[in-house]
Amino acid sequence: MNRVAFITIFLLAFFQGYAQHFDADSLVNVLKSELKKESSYDQARINRIGQLRSSLLRVDSNNFDLQYDLCSKIYEEYSSFKFDSAYVYVKKMVELTEQFHKGDLLIESEIRLGYTLYFSGFYKEAFDVIAKIDTGRFTQAQWSDYLTMRARLNQSIADYDNDPFFSRGYYEQSDRDFRKAQVIVPVNNFEKTVDLAFVPDSLKDKNLTPDYFFGLIMRQQLTPHRIAMVATRIASAYREKDRVLFLALAAINDVRSSTKETLAIFLLAQELYHMNQTNDAYIFMQAAARNANFYGARNRAVQIESLLPLVAGKVIDEKQHQRDKLLIGFLTFLIVAVVLFFLLFIYRKQLLQIKASELMIKEKNKQLENVNEQLWESSKIKEEMIGLFFKICSSNIETLEKIKQHTLHSIKLKKYNEVNELMKGIHINEEKAGLYNMLDSVFLTMFPNFIASFNALLKTEDQIWPKSGETLNATLRIFALMRLGISEHEAIAKILDYSVSTVYTYKTRIKSRALVPPNDFEQKIMEIKFIK
Repeated sequence: MNRVAFITIFLLAFFQGYAQHFDADSLVNVLKSELKKESSYDQARINRIGQLRSSLLRVDSNNFDLQYDLCSKIYEEYSSFKFDSAYVYVKKMVELTEQFHKGDLLIESEIRLGYTLYFSGFYKEAFDVIAKIDTGRFTQAQWSDYLTMRARLNQSIADYDNDPFFSRGYYEQSDRDFRKAQVIVPVNNFEKTVDLAFVPDSLKDKNLTPDYFFGLIMRQQLTPHRIAMVATRIASAYREKDRVLFLALAAINDVRSSTKETLAIFLLAQELYHMNQTNDAYIFMQAAARNANFYGARNRAVQIESLLPLVAGKVIDEKQHQRDKLLIGFLTFLIVAVVLFFLLFIYRKQLLQIKASELMIKEKNKQLENVNEQLWESSKIKEEMIGLFFKICSSNIETLEKIKQHTLHSIKLKKYNEVNELMKGIHINEEKAGLYNMLDSVFLTMFPNFIASFNALLKTEDQIWPKSGETLNATLRIFALMRLGISEHEAIAKILDYSVSTVYTYKTRIKSRALVPPNDFEQKIMEIKFIK
């Protein structure tokens, strides 16, 4: 997946031109991903070498061309992969050219031997090899290669000395050799364009940005090893993010080409270290150390060993600092959490108290509403009953007044038979019936749903409904008086002219047939609503 992402970046470089800015951090992430697959790239190179070596074993010892060609290919595989094996095969190439008297190829083989020694840090031995080369038979290309190698040797010795006094002579000789090599074999257009990266900013064309050179590299269809070499060279013209961009590109291609003799990943680690990106710097410095040890680059190993402890120490310091910050943060969080816990506990306790108080207030308000409703209901019932009482009393007084006048008149006239007839005309039961009907009418006016509510408490077969022409029957009238608040059996018995046992029997029989428990029946009667 990361490989696809990397190729996508390159395609963007090709199609979007130079205006697109490439992200160095993305390439660094791709490099870290590629390092995880490093062993698979190495194994591919080892497999190629194994096939070439097997072919070499089958070649006739008198066949120079095929032997030399295979040794050259094996050397090319080893030249940037493993020093000791590269040295073995370049020496074999020298021996073959001497054995078969191939002068031109001998010169090329000796130059390759010098490069091999140079890559591994054997600078003196490399100088000894090139000093013995017969320069009188050089072609122009060989002269250019010879001078370029000597220039690099002088430059590397100067870098290794790292002293203003002793290094200066080596740098001057290196510069002269590079200039001579360019005169003998002039650089091509691509190399001339690459050289523009080193023009001072004040003189450089504004279009020659890092993105331009990035796109330039990707359009040349170079091999991964060649991309790494060109990107490493351009990287030296920049600093910080731009330098990281090209060094990361070079390191990625070094990994993919299984190149162990590489400077890019070491320089990348250095740059990231100076930019305080120590975690990535440490990862890449370790990779550079593995490469140097694997290849056998003694000079590079010394450089890395001098810097690796500094990077590791800084990583340890940063991790310790992060741990300290985490510890402080954790302790701060713990303290805040404890304080918040106690505050939450107190708040919750107060909230529960408030809720309990609210529930109590609601309950009291509800009770108060019920009491008020009962008081209002009782008041209304009293009003109705007092009104009924005065009406009945007024009617009775009026009746008594009439009877009195008529009786006195009859007695005065000595019409005693009329008085007797008048007394016989007074029917107490009818008067009681009238009183009960009046009481029933007033009650049903206040409780019009009493009969239905009463029967809802009984089974269908046990329900009691008034007969046609009746308002309330005896049973209903007993419970109607209970709803009016008259609960004593004696009082009910006197009002209805029943015995106490009769009232008790009526009540017990109805309760036993109720759908609710007998103890709850009277409460259910009292819950029948008064209609305002």
